[in-house]
Amino acid sequence: MPSAKKPRARRRPARRRPRATAAKPRAETRVARAQGRPAAARKYQERRGPETLRLRSVAPSLTADDLARSLAFYTDVLGFIVSERFTEAGQLRGVMLKAGVCEFGVSQDDWAKGRNRSKGQGISLWCETGQDVDALAARVKAAGGRVTQEPRDQSWGIRSFSLADPDGFLLTIYRNL
Repeated sequence: MPSAKKPRARRRPARRRPRATAAKPRAETRVARAQGRPAAARKYQERRGPETLRLRSVAPSLTADDLARSLAFYTDVLGFIVSERFTEAGQLRGVMLKAGVCEFGVSQDDWAKGRNRSKGQGISLWCETGQDVDALAARVKAAGGRVTQEPRDQSWGIRSFSLADPDGFLLTIYRNL
């Protein structure tokens, strides 16, 4: 009679080791030592606090005086596509626009805060691209867009140009050098 195989003893799973993290700058290590704690212990303590916010995307929404004009600007001048349309009583009230993996909304002002309310003050959208910034700026100008800053290299390692949309919202399109 064949012998029955003994069931194998279950092995305990190996203890997980913390994932390796990027090396700490030496200055931070010195600070941790000065506080009497090794840098690794300090880092662990920082992680035990409340979890920080971790976003996957940001989708700003802009209010337009004339939605049709803004929609034409973003689609015809910049090349965005409309990913969603929002209607109310059969009238277009807003859109979600997409360029690459980035998306933002534009909606018609409801004039609840007055018709003279200025738009675009104090906000600038920085848009990163892998495309040729000079060619994009030329395309924007050829399509009737208003470039407010010609393409140029910035000291922090990007090449960028800026433009204003019909309501004065400022967009800076840049590429890392």
